[in-house]
Amino acid sequence: MRAVVYDRYGGPEVLRLDEVATPRVDGPDGAGRVLVRIHAASVNSWDRDNLQGAAINRLALGPLRPRVRILGGDISGVVEAVGPGVTRFRPGDEVFGDLSTSGWGAFAEYVAAPEAALTRKPAGLSHRDAAAMPQAAVLALQGIDDPGDVHGGSRVLINGAGGGLGSFAVQLAASRGAEVTGVDSAPKLDLLRELGAEHVLDYRAADFTRSDSRYDVVLDCELHRPITDGLRVLADGGRYTVVGGALTRILGAVLRGRRVSRSPSGQTVELLQHKPNHRLADLGDRAASGAIRPAIERVYSLDEVPLAMQRMCEGLVVGKAVIAAR
Repeated sequence: MRAVVYDRYGGPEVLRLDEVATPRVDGPDGAGRVLVRIHAASVNSWDRDNLQGAAINRLALGPLRPRVRILGGDISGVVEAVGPGVTRFRPGDEVFGDLSTSGWGAFAEYVAAPEAALTRKPAGLSHRDAAAMPQAAVLALQGIDDPGDVHGGSRVLINGAGGGLGSFAVQLAASRGAEVTGVDSAPKLDLLRELGAEHVLDYRAADFTRSDSRYDVVLDCELHRPITDGLRVLADGGRYTVVGGALTRILGAVLRGRRVSRSPSGQTVELLQHKPNHRLADLGDRAASGAIRPAIERVYSLDEVPLAMQRMCEGLVVGKAVIAAR
């Protein structure tokens, strides 16, 4: 099969399209696993960090060289074969899911994955739309829906709103009646308005942490400044949730959060803990019904994965970059 592989950490230039062995699930090692013929995958910031060998990612992938040769966590495709003990799926079923804790491997024509990492794809949802959802939409749901504190009248600010996660978070918050402010670069602001943001800010022209506005919830997808800056715009009793950003800033937010949560103002700071495939079926149904939609910038072929990764590394992707495997 064709797959995009890499053997050393670096930039998009270390990626190459190659022929590799198709995974098998018909032996003892295939117990509980499903072979999926991939129709589409998508690119996430986690793929960028794995490619570049960010310090925390090397703990899982290998300190000097990556043990996982094929990147990509999000897939949508069709079950080709099932291994011993698989009960939830059979050949021909359409599935999607996040493989980030199951060995990765989405930038290829086939992947073998645990059946627990897969969810049945709604018939009304295309493979390309489905592939755009698993990591980004689940994280957005965890940050907006799950806490139960976003509702009509809530003031919500999303920093990094023009990426995959942020574009879903804007829609989820708006659907709950919140007044949404989206922060990102100028080329992404029109998309944020389309998705339901009432207010948009170009971070290069305005510093949201210096605003006179106060927000009940801040979802920070790109924490690249001291958490104390962001807390200036958090209302009393408000929640500041960190999803991504610079490692040193994230660690600072964690340490700061222990103190803020005990403050008289009732503010809380938290680092979102990703739950792969959490309520993915629900999200798929919402997308199939049109209640939310993946914001897909462009569909790339397998041999264009380096280009998609380059745009991700440069922060140019508006919404999601999707990879078509066939």
